Amino acid sequence: MTSGKQYVDSVFEKVKAQNGHEAEFLQAVEEVFDSLVPVFDKYPKYIEENLLERLVEPERIVSFRVPWVDDKGQVQVNRGFRVQFSSAIGPYKGGLRFHPSVNQSIIKFLGFEQIFKNSLTGLPIGGGKGGSNFDPKGKSDNEIMRFCQSFMTELSKHIGADTDVPAGDIGVGGREIGYLYGQYKRLRNEYTGVLTGKGLTYGGSLTRTEATGYGVVYFAEQMLKSKGEDFNGKTAIVSGSGNVAIYAIQKLHSLGAKVVACSDSSGYIYDEEGINVDTLKQLKEVERARIVQYLEHHPNAHFTPAGPDSSIWTVKADLAFPCATQNELNDADARALVGNGVIAVAEGANMPSTLEAIEVFHASGVLFGPAKAANAGGVAVSALEMSQNSQRLAWSFEEVDAKLYDIMKGIYENAAAAAKEFDAEGNLVVGANIAGFLKVAEAMSAQGIV
Repeated sequence: MTSGKQYVDSVFEKVKAQNGHEAEFLQAVEEVFDSLVPVFDKYPKYIEENLLERLVEPERIVSFRVPWVDDKGQVQVNRGFRVQFSSAIGPYKGGLRFHPSVNQSIIKFLGFEQIFKNSLTGLPIGGGKGGSNFDPKGKSDNEIMRFCQSFMTELSKHIGADTDVPAGDIGVGGREIGYLYGQYKRLRNEYTGVLTGKGLTYGGSLTRTEATGYGVVYFAEQMLKSKGEDFNGKTAIVSGSGNVAIYAIQKLHSLGAKVVACSDSSGYIYDEEGINVDTLKQLKEVERARIVQYLEHHPNAHFTPAGPDSSIWTVKADLAFPCATQNELNDADARALVGNGVIAVAEGANMPSTLEAIEVFHASGVLFGPAKAANAGGVAVSALEMSQNSQRLAWSFEEVDAKLYDIMKGIYENAAAAAKEFDAEGNLVVGANIAGFLKVAEAMSAQGIV
């Protein structure tokens, strides 16, 4: 009889053989696979159904060219992607990322993570992800509109309110969602909840903007409570200064913590008095400025340029929230945080900590909230937006925020319970992977070999 480890190892070897050039995707797969060995020992029928090999292969990958015309009248071409990974528990759901780094490996890496994250919310949404290597930075509104319209002209053939519901991600905010939605509506002649993160005047949900940032803080709150701790009087560092980071900082301040540092790709700022959220919003949401300009408003703050010898993770703090991008926090950063006495780390970005960094946190007894659990607030409220669209209703900010809190609390409790059941108590990486996997596995098994 094949053991769980033998089965998991054999499938991973196949995945490496077929996707050896996709480093990011293999990282995500390895992180999940390592957790699932005891599941297959307990449920050997999933081995018989070869469920893991089926799950790791996307149901569909769409790759397409995106031609558009810039303000100089020159034709530009980018590449677009949509990976529809798993529809076992609901329509594909996951963001669109516009960034020069986007390639098929990164989209598959994000989409595979999305399966488990969406499952953890307890809501009926499957896993998917998409995007383009288009860079919105430095582009005019008209250029971005023309790109979005071209991108959606192809993507519209593959999505729908009951098929695949994209949202925003890095480089895709309210402006981009508006242009994408307008083109979808124009092409399909229907007004449906096919995109989430929409503006409030055309079907968006209150709290969606704040959801991922608030959610990661709500998850961290549950981790601290498990040790009899709370946010009062604690200092925090939050990487990034985009949507997730801004609202994580805002919620941390409201719950009694003081965030002393945040960053963008140019470097990080340190403000001993606490990061001023209003200034940060003005710079990043209105002016789209670099974070160094924070000093013009708060001259006592300090700016450290990005470089190989500078890292926000060297700032002393009790709590750390990586909210910028994948693999931004490595083992050296983790050791620096541990050395400075950090007690909890919660991931607001998608897999921002390397596997080696996570090992450092676990070995040091640091509370660690993995992305697929801790940053699920955004997709949770996206699913709530879908519900409101289907019912032609709009809930209040307080209603959505209360539902978000309950969902994040439930994710923590389910992950903690799964970790305990499978002899990994306190390891929320293992717990989140197993809890997310089991729901999808049960659905796949029930639906036959499809």
